[in-house]
Amino acid sequence: MQIQLENTGALERRMTVRLPSDQIESRVRARMQELARTVRLKGFRPGKVPAKVLEQRFGGEVRREALTDVIGTSFREAVKQQNLRPAMPPSIALPSEGGPELEYTATFEVMPDIGAIDVSNLEVVRVEAEVAEGDIDRMVETLREQRRQWNRVDRGAEPGDMVLFEFAAEGDGFRWPDAGVERAGTILGTGALFPEFEAMLAGAKADEERTGELAFPSGFREAALAGRTAKVTVRVMRVQTSALPALDDAFFASFGVRGGGLERFRADVRANLERELGNALRARRKASVIEKLLSTYSGFDLPQSMVTAERQALEAQARQRAEQGGEPAPTDTASFAREAETRVRAFLLIDEIARQQGIVPDADRVRAELLSIASTYEEPEKVIELYARDQQLMSSLRNRVLEDQIVDWVFDHARVVEQPASFAEVMQPGA
Repeated sequence: MQIQLENTGALERRMTVRLPSDQIESRVRARMQELARTVRLKGFRPGKVPAKVLEQRFGGEVRREALTDVIGTSFREAVKQQNLRPAMPPSIALPSEGGPELEYTATFEVMPDIGAIDVSNLEVVRVEAEVAEGDIDRMVETLREQRRQWNRVDRGAEPGDMVLFEFAAEGDGFRWPDAGVERAGTILGTGALFPEFEAMLAGAKADEERTGELAFPSGFREAALAGRTAKVTVRVMRVQTSALPALDDAFFASFGVRGGGLERFRADVRANLERELGNALRARRKASVIEKLLSTYSGFDLPQSMVTAERQALEAQARQRAEQGGEPAPTDTASFAREAETRVRAFLLIDEIARQQGIVPDADRVRAELLSIASTYEEPEKVIELYARDQQLMSSLRNRVLEDQIVDWVFDHARVVEQPASFAEVMQPGA
């Protein structure tokens, strides 16, 4: 195999590879012989299909597969010989058919030379928190509220009541909606409506109608009313008050906890909160490491093929979210490009630490992480089977564990600042 390498950019390389054509022909012959023994075609006995028929039916496909296989194998051997680390799969200029030699040109980018990464002087923050009994109390009440029942009442609406109503608004040269009324609902006191609108509903009974002038805030959810002043007519359709379920076996069973009463239910809530807290603390540690690495090691080129792929992925995700939410697709592509560059730079730094320190996914940690994920489902064994069958899922899991190992390594070798926090401060930053 002959290799000719050219530097066509800071990271771009063009490599021409020449190798004997009989490598393809030998693979084609071997594959055709295998097909002659195993293929079944209507009108022919197994193993008796004429070579001419096999060539007509499968020859083109077999040659394409052989060509792809030879190019892939030889490319991997060539970059290994040249001590290159491609950042992304190459762009291959397909060779011409025939001739004693196969020649193709591969264009690709290589991983940048970042140099030695020394984290001993990096200052990273380790947030420490634990689940307290009060956190469990609050979560139990939250779960009760999720299961609360709404019952109609005949009295006037009070804070905490759900009010179902219909309304229309008229102003200078406009009416909303154009015809009829708009139906809506709110829970008084939650701030879902602006205070003046809530005041119109407070104390009102079912079938009661009220009229008043309201100045709608600029951020009101109905764009036609946002920032406008209008005469509003409201008719209350129904007033409902909530009743929280009792902490009994039926309530516990609705969350999959059967037997053990309140003590076991609280233990289950604690386990879930501790798992969520662990994930949040892990994300905080990773963010601290990446922030310090990015601010300390930023003077290296990025493979633009990686940046482009990441930008396209971000844009696709944003479009999907917009479609699901019924919103227009985002148009600020510059922000996606900046985010893609940051993500690629962070990935390269994490990857370089793993390479320099010889860190590989720990099999025990991968198994433990899989068991933790599976435990959140009603049938954990099926989740484990799914991961076992899906190599993409397993690869993603191993990469996640590897990132955690690298973050742990950085914390073991950097200057660590301990920062105590409560469960709420970790789970609801800035609340």
